Amino acid sequence: MDVALGGTFDPVHDGHRRLFERAFELGDVTVGLTSDELAPKTRHVDRYVRPYAERKRDVERELEHLAAEYGRTFEVRTLEEPTGIATEAPFDYLIVSPETIAGGERINEIRREAGYDPLELVVVPHELAEDGERISSTRIVNGEIDEHGELTPERDGRERDR
Repeated sequence: MDVALGGTFDPVHDGHRRLFERAFELGDVTVGLTSDELAPKTRHVDRYVRPYAERKRDVERELEHLAAEYGRTFEVRTLEEPTGIATEAPFDYLIVSPETIAGGERINEIRREAGYDPLELVVVPHELAEDGERISSTRIVNGEIDEHGELTPERDGRERDR
């Protein structure tokens, strides 16, 4: 089975890792990574996004470990449009998070129009930080939490170790 998922992945965190893990459970994985031009357009917040080459390096590092663990292959491709690679014929599954279900449904509309079978949308729930809120790249960049969802010392009242 062939599995697609896409995103900006800046920075990679435990929520992304769960998406990747679920994808590898299902089959060989192709990750669509937003281009430098597309990344700011797909963010729902105004913040800096690291260059594509840096994000790709980090995503590949994460995928290498999981691919070996699951005995699967992977590929990282550039996404130039939000619907990107998933509108191509070879995929069986599309990994989505709760807020990207509508995008997955749109991809299936495009696939039907192109004469392809729809993808099975696999919804992976959010990973929660220790404060019960979802882990997000924006929260990490803002210094609220780390990549594992642990509150930063400034946010939970702990003194910073020096």
